[in-house]
Amino acid sequence: MGDGQRPQDFDYSPWLFADGADDAARARQAAYQRSLDGTIGEGCFVSEHASVHPDELRLGDRSYVAAGAYLTGTLRTGRDCSINPYTVVRGDVTLGDAVRIGAHTSILAFNHTMDDPDVEVFRQPLTSKGITIGDDVWIGSHVVILDGVTVGDRSVLAAGAIVTKDVPAGAVVGGNPARVIRWRVPAQRKNDTDLASSVAAFADRARAQAGDVLTRCWNAGLGLFTDKPDTPPTVRAQCDAIEIADLLLGRAPEQLPAAEQADRLRRWQDPRTGIVPEFGRTPENGLFDEHGGYHVLSAGYALDLLGSEFPEPVRVVSEATAEQIIEGLERQPWRTNAWTAGHWVDILGTALHWNARKGLRGPRETVAGWMLMNADPRTGMWGTPAPADGLLQIVNGFYRASRGTFAQWGLPVPYPERVVDTVLQHARDARFFGPGRHNACNVLDVAHPLWLTRASGYRAAEVATLATQLLRDAMGHWTDGAGFGFRAPHPSTRGDRATVPGLQGTEMWLALIWLLADLAGVEPSLGYRPRGVHRPEPAAQRTA
Repeated sequence: MGDGQRPQDFDYSPWLFADGADDAARARQAAYQRSLDGTIGEGCFVSEHASVHPDELRLGDRSYVAAGAYLTGTLRTGRDCSINPYTVVRGDVTLGDAVRIGAHTSILAFNHTMDDPDVEVFRQPLTSKGITIGDDVWIGSHVVILDGVTVGDRSVLAAGAIVTKDVPAGAVVGGNPARVIRWRVPAQRKNDTDLASSVAAFADRARAQAGDVLTRCWNAGLGLFTDKPDTPPTVRAQCDAIEIADLLLGRAPEQLPAAEQADRLRRWQDPRTGIVPEFGRTPENGLFDEHGGYHVLSAGYALDLLGSEFPEPVRVVSEATAEQIIEGLERQPWRTNAWTAGHWVDILGTALHWNARKGLRGPRETVAGWMLMNADPRTGMWGTPAPADGLLQIVNGFYRASRGTFAQWGLPVPYPERVVDTVLQHARDARFFGPGRHNACNVLDVAHPLWLTRASGYRAAEVATLATQLLRDAMGHWTDGAGFGFRAPHPSTRGDRATVPGLQGTEMWLALIWLLADLAGVEPSLGYRPRGVHRPEPAAQRTA
């Protein structure tokens, strides 16, 4: 022990343990943690004088539970969280990073019903919505937080507060019931108004320059679009141009009549396979063409925007048996490369959609059933995280797989709350969301899953805060007259070709900006709505 410290000091002042415990105390604590049924990070302390009986326990690194605390239900914490003496945490509770909870506080994520006056209350069913507390939150002593509340990042709950409603990010609340008494983050008060104005200004700027963006990438000699002025034409570039013009101008690109653009997209479809190959290539055998598979999405939706459709079914899918499709799903590299597997599923689901338009229903129920049965209940996703890139593969793979199936077909995804947990955790990974690290794929693959699961209301304040941050950042990447590069520009990425504006980057960033604006509550100020590959509603629901 440290000088003058007694063993019980750690139980009531657990922050002393890290520097003050001797080898015997550390060994005893390690053994006690192993006896608990949970996942406990590095540098944690759990008092043996706390009542710790949750159904699920996850403590992030350097978190601690002091003597007298009472924990039941499901508790998940980020790093550096404190549950001080005599704190009660019950029900489904999630804490972000650096949440500090004062003594004698009660966080109660369940409630009794009392609908039937003839039945004693304790005999009536319980309800539980869950409580979510964001990052860097200070909760004073003797606070009560009731079921269904979401506490935003960087907020403070004053001692004795009775919190019955969501707490905005950056607010200081107190009283019974708790109300905003001041702001820890003063700018937060103006965020909504300022954000809506910024969104409207961005949209006006993009619409005014849409013609220049398209003209910049038009090769008049070839009569084709290129992704960037100095690159060869591709099928996708034609489709991205159609999407951008539809988003910002409400019409087809003016470089060619709409009917001519639709006619050549239809001609490019290979009648034998139903695939649109890349220029100069012959469709490969197999279920999908490696170089043309994405055109099932891009060309199919470009035709849809032009009021047309593929002349032929996607035959590599319509002629495949249910057994062959299941074999294809099983063959995908879910454990090592979930993005590639999700890419394959996205093409499969979209091919089934186009074929259904032609009366060829296909085994959609089989595919949906396989996806439901193979979703991981811990993450809500498919595949396995890897140390090399954390949650990147499964989050990006989830977007592609769910977009092509559940989202496109109008079906609810399995485990939506776990999806939110996984995406929010991934969005904290500085390798992909730190300064200069954003690219259109990674941000879109966060924005869409959060939008798809928004109806759950789960961790809504945190989702809105993240969406606001990403939205402000995204709008700042626009280059006048050129649009967006795939990768966000930053001094550390100077010279990276991915930061050069092009049609692909512009189409993707415009779509994800809509998703983020809707999550942040300012979508009406944007004035456009994706109707193509990244349309928000199910594809079966056509909108004007």
